[in-house]
Amino acid sequence: MGDVDPRARALEEWAVDWLAREAPARRVAGRLATVSGDASFRRYFRLPLADGALIAVDAPPEKENSRPFVAIARALLAHGVRVPEVLAADFHQGFMLLEDFGDALLRPALTPATVDALYAKAMEALLHLQHCDDVPGHALPAYDRQRLTDEMALLRDWFVARYLGLALNTEQQAVLENAFVSIVEAVQAQPQVFVHRDYHSRNLMLLVDGSLGVIDFQDAVTGPVSYDLVSLLRDAYVVWPQADVERWVREFAARLRHEHRLTGVDDATFQRWFDWMGAQRHLKVVGIFARLSLRDGKHGYLDDIPVVYNYLLAEIRPYPELHALFELLRGTVLPAYLAKRPEAAAELGHWVA
Repeated sequence: MGDVDPRARALEEWAVDWLAREAPARRVAGRLATVSGDASFRRYFRLPLADGALIAVDAPPEKENSRPFVAIARALLAHGVRVPEVLAADFHQGFMLLEDFGDALLRPALTPATVDALYAKAMEALLHLQHCDDVPGHALPAYDRQRLTDEMALLRDWFVARYLGLALNTEQQAVLENAFVSIVEAVQAQPQVFVHRDYHSRNLMLLVDGSLGVIDFQDAVTGPVSYDLVSLLRDAYVVWPQADVERWVREFAARLRHEHRLTGVDDATFQRWFDWMGAQRHLKVVGIFARLSLRDGKHGYLDDIPVVYNYLLAEIRPYPELHALFELLRGTVLPAYLAKRPEAAAELGHWVA
């Protein structure tokens, strides 16, 4: 790496030194090559070896705490979940060296012909992941009332106020606050399990042995059983017919019952859990996508807002308790959004009253 990127150069030197010292049989066969960044400040590089490759991670310690990633990775791996093995970590410098899962994300492999089989595999992996209830060296935070509420408030603070420049009156503010309380109460009534928090088609990988690899799990918490299922089935990056989504939700609930992890809950109740959890997640995600643009200069996420907003309106429309929220989002916020992004009308225009 050149002098223009001193952290990447230091990461490469650290990785090469570690291999020479700890795994001298694994000969370095080239220079670091950029793989990707993500919505955080982490960057991923591939280090080619004579016998394959490793992933080198730059996670600046002043911006990213890598300790949860390492603790969760080791716990999940011990639990039998296919996550990248952490070979080395230097928390002071913010460097890690990981097993390389390749480049085959689940998203490009999803087609109408493959989705049933691939989602069955993803749901099986999710059921196993949810069983991981012990992370040595790291206490999983609780997805508690404050966290759930703060996340939903991102829509108000970043999407409505800052991105749209829309000032809500006192009554409209109260509609949001009341909806937040109702949603939190509903989702906290669900069984609490290990929650990945971003379990979707860009964080799942097809491995050469046919298994499914799981990445980007460092923000895991203990939270509602339907959260990761929402992430998977109402993915910001791929949309499926509602009838298919509801069928997959029923299948997942049946798997939970088969494992004696869901008792006294019928399909209608579980669907309600799923929809209200989706509302919480998508209120958050719309706000996050606006924040990534405004605060971090990552403007590409703005293109994903229409899909997520569409999910949000569809999730809350059937429930009378959320009618006021639906009317606020459809009748006040949506017109302001379409005025700013008229091209979004192709996906959202059918909601205009």
